[in-house]
Amino acid sequence: MLPTGSGSTTRDAIHTAAAQLFRDQGFARTTVRRIAADAGTDPALVIRHFKTKELLFLETMHLTIDDAPLLDVPLEQLGERLAELLLDLDGSARGIFLALVHGSNEPQILDRLRKTHEDVFIVPLRSRLSGPDADLRARLAASMAGGLLYALWVAGDERLLRTDRKELITRYGALLQEVLTPRG
Repeated sequence: MLPTGSGSTTRDAIHTAAAQLFRDQGFARTTVRRIAADAGTDPALVIRHFKTKELLFLETMHLTIDDAPLLDVPLEQLGERLAELLLDLDGSARGIFLALVHGSNEPQILDRLRKTHEDVFIVPLRSRLSGPDADLRARLAASMAGGLLYALWVAGDERLLRTDRKELITRYGALLQEVLTPRG
């Protein structure tokens, strides 16, 4: 249980407890009562501060990736660098990704998942590419990135999880590079 006081301290405690619970248990299994209990407050205060569980989820679940490493490599190495970046994501990113995926049956959460896909994956990749099909190539690479995360984190593909990290980076990077490199 987190210590709480009043005002923003209670709000912060609720925010912290909710973020942890959503990452650990997902949207559906996290209750307002449990959030309140972990924050050391009353469920009515959770609703007073955040209006709904969905709005609290949307405020706490933001997947961000440092895209600077994608900007500092030559285009010919971008696929491998992206694969490496994906495999280096920490447990917090994993929890947020899983919470977004598992909660995506809720319209507002699905919208957040789409926005995250666009902002975190497509936009940084698109900024590196040129040519008439650059947007399509960025979207294909972003979908492949999401596919790798899904295979590792949702499906728990044991074969991929046991594969040597360097081999996975090399092989998946080559697949990504095929999509990222313009044809012609």
